[in-house]
Amino acid sequence: MRIKYLYQLLLSHVSILILAFVIIISLFSHFVKEFAYQNKVEELTSYAVQIASEFQTGQVDMRRLYPYQDILRTRKTQFIIFNEAQQPYFHPEDFHPREKLKKAEWEKLKKGQVVMNRADGRFNDEVSLVAQPIFVNNEFKGAVLLISPISGVEQMINQVNLYMFYAIISTLVITILVSWLLSKFHVKRIQKLREATDKVASGDYDIHLENGYRDEIGVLASDFNIMAKKLKQSRDEIDRLEKRRRQFIADVSHELRTPLTTINGLVEGLDSNTIPEENKEKCFSLISEETKRMLRLVKENLDYEKIRSQQITLNKLDVPLIEVFEIMKEHLEQQAEEKQNKLMIQVEDSVIVHADYDRLIQILVNITKNSIQFTQHGDIWLRGTEGYKETIIEIEDTGIGISKEDIEHIWERFYKADISRTNTAYGEYGLGLSIVKQLVEMHQGTIDIKSEQGKGTTFIIRLPLPAK
Repeated sequence: MRIKYLYQLLLSHVSILILAFVIIISLFSHFVKEFAYQNKVEELTSYAVQIASEFQTGQVDMRRLYPYQDILRTRKTQFIIFNEAQQPYFHPEDFHPREKLKKAEWEKLKKGQVVMNRADGRFNDEVSLVAQPIFVNNEFKGAVLLISPISGVEQMINQVNLYMFYAIISTLVITILVSWLLSKFHVKRIQKLREATDKVASGDYDIHLENGYRDEIGVLASDFNIMAKKLKQSRDEIDRLEKRRRQFIADVSHELRTPLTTINGLVEGLDSNTIPEENKEKCFSLISEETKRMLRLVKENLDYEKIRSQQITLNKLDVPLIEVFEIMKEHLEQQAEEKQNKLMIQVEDSVIVHADYDRLIQILVNITKNSIQFTQHGDIWLRGTEGYKETIIEIEDTGIGISKEDIEHIWERFYKADISRTNTAYGEYGLGLSIVKQLVEMHQGTIDIKSEQGKGTTFIIRLPLPAK
C-alpha cells in the first residue's frame, strides 16, 4: 500500500511530538510529586522534632501544645501524641482510635528511629505521615504523629497536566499545519524532478531544474542537472560522430568508386584494344596508382581499428632522431617540391628517441604529409631536442593554419577541417591524425598543436625516455 508523503511526514511529526510529551509529562509529574512529598515530609519532621522537644524535661504543660495545633491546622495538618502503650492522650476532636501506627512502625520508634511515609492510604485520605519518638532520660515515653493530606499536591499536578494537555493540542494543530505546508513544498519539488525525469526518459535532454536550496532534494536536483547535461553532451557527441561516419562512408565510397571506375575503364579499353599502343604504358601506370590509392584507404582503416582495440605490439628501441628525420626527408622531399616547399632538419646528432621505429615513422610521416598538403611555397621544419627525461619533436610549417574551432576536434575520428577536401591534395579520409594521437598515447607520450590561421601550424610530440 502506497502512503503519500504528506501522511508519512504528518505521522512522523505527530508520533515524535506525542512521544516527547508523554515522556516530558511523566518525568515532570514524577519530579513534582517527589519534590512536593519531600518538602512536606521535611516540614512535618521539623514540627515533630519541636513538639517532641517539649517533653525533654518529663513534665509538659498541655496548653503549650495548642499553638502548634493552631499553626498546623492552618496547614491542614493534624498531630497526635501517644504514650508508651500507644494510647493517644493529645489529639484532634475528630480523631478515631483506629488511627494508630503499625506494629513495625512502633518498634522502629522504640529504637529511636523516625518513621516517614510519603503516601499512606490507611487513613481517610492519601497522606504524608511522620512519627517522632519521645525519650525522657533515654527512656521511651511515646511518639508524636503528624498527618498531612496530599490532595493539594495531586491537585497541583492535575492542574499542570491540564495545561500540558492544552499545550499538546495547540502543538498538534501547529504541527499538522507545518507538516502540511512542508509536504506541499517538498512534494512540489519532487514533482518537478519527476516531470524532468519523464522528459529525459523521452529523449529530451534540454532541461535544467532551477534550484536554490542546499538540502538533499537540492543536491539531487543539482546532480540531475549534471546528469542531463552529460546526457545531452553524449547525445550531441553521438550525433556528431554519426554525421561524420555518414560523411566518411560517403567519402570512402567516392574515393573507391573513382579509382574503380578509372581502372574498369582502362581495363576495358586494354581488353578491346581501343587504347593506342603508345598509351598502354601510361594506362598501366595509372592503374597502379589508383590501386595504391585504394590500398591506402583500406590500410588506414585497418590500422585505426587495430590501434583502437590494442591489437598491435610496440617494439621500443633507442633510435637516433636525426636518422629518422633524414629517412623522412628522403621519402617526402619529392612531395614537398611538388608544392614548392622546403623540408629542413634541425636536430643534434646526440638526440635519441625511445620508440617503435615503424610506428614512429608512421606518426611523423602522417603529420609531415599534413604539413605538406596545407603549405604552398613555404617551409617545413623537423626539429628535435632532448628535454627532462623525454624527447621533444616539433614539426612546424608555414601553411594555411587551423582555426581554433577545428583544433578542438582535429584528433577525432572522421573529422576533417574542411569536408570538401576529399582529394589527395588535402588528405582523403580524416583518420590520419586520429591514428597519430592513438600511437603517441601508446608510447605514453603527448601531442599538442599550436596554430594560427594564415601563419602556420606546429605539432609538438613528447615521448618519454627510459629510466637510467
